[in-house]
Amino acid sequence: MSGEISYTWRDPITDEELADLVRSHGGRAEAGWWDKAREHSLGWVGARAGDGVLVGFVNVAWDGADHAFLIDTKTRGSYQRRGIATAVVRLAAARARAAGCEWLHVDFEPHLRGFYFEACGFRSTEAGLIHLPSLA
Repeated sequence: MSGEISYTWRDPITDEELADLVRSHGGRAEAGWWDKAREHSLGWVGARAGDGVLVGFVNVAWDGADHAFLIDTKTRGSYQRRGIATAVVRLAAARARAAGCEWLHVDFEPHLRGFYFEACGFRSTEAGLIHLPSLA
């Protein structure tokens, strides 16, 4: 991993920076998303290159007690495969633990299984999911 990357907890990140980060890897950015989501967060980790550009991110939502949830782990397209996402997840886990959370949850698509289980140390559990727009 590049020594020029800095990792921070709860430092200011703008909605525009996150939209740019999402677009950098081919994602669909939703304007205003971060401005709405931030208030429900225990915290977030930002990774910045030496020039200040946001190159990595993860949001940590929580229930206010024992459970924290990783949401929207992202790495700038040109910075992927350098360990940045692993580092933001590890810092997020450490901060959730320091806040008194007992459990850290994450949902992911099947192709990310190796990242979350092998690189980040998550384990498989039983879980359930309802796709709410599909309900009649």
